[in-house]
Amino acid sequence: MTQPIEVKDVERAGTFQLTGAAEGEALVFSQPLSFWGGIDAETGNIVDRSHPGLGQNVAGRVLIMPSGRGSSSSSSVLAEAIRRGTAPAGILLEWPDPILAVGAIVAEFLYGISMPLVVCDIAGIGSGERIAVGVREDGGASVRKI
Repeated sequence: MTQPIEVKDVERAGTFQLTGAAEGEALVFSQPLSFWGGIDAETGNIVDRSHPGLGQNVAGRVLIMPSGRGSSSSSSVLAEAIRRGTAPAGILLEWPDPILAVGAIVAEFLYGISMPLVVCDIAGIGSGERIAVGVREDGGASVRKI
């Protein structure tokens, strides 16, 4: 019997909300996460008691979820986590999120630290898989399982 071969490096095209490159282990959630009250910027730990990711750490991982979840203060928490090195290496979303985009843009402007924020198809990506985000020749986002 023939076993199916999983092709890991199939590229997905995406749109950048903030351009950059990143690589890391995927942390996938089916529901949005708020950075305000949901993430501890000092540690990167998820502290929202109502979120299924409670206790997990986002630092250095590629955070994947449908969208961000509210509070305009999430942008300041994300910027602070980027400054401290406790933020995700990158974030993939199904829908654009202006609040997370502001946090990532402010961190890049103030601290010179870039964290890519990409809108793309996130279906079929599982927690624990290694993900690479890059810039395509046309300026769009490239997302691959590696």
